[in-house]
Amino acid sequence: MTPFPWEAAMRFGFGVLRLSSEAFWQLTPRELAAAFRAVAGEQVQAPARSALETMMERFPDGR
Repeated sequence: MTPFPWEAAMRFGFGVLRLSSEAFWQLTPRELAAAFRAVAGEQVQAPARSALETMMERFPDGR
């Protein structure tokens, strides 16, 4: 299991959102994640294996 990225969360909360310590520590992880998505947008997932194979066929490396 990957530990929660507290350093990155604090940089975002204090540096980007400019929250006070009190406001930051009162947020739930879900609220912090929603604020991040509001600023950064939804994260794109990797393509499915079938889509990747189709792209590899259409655009070969040229080796």
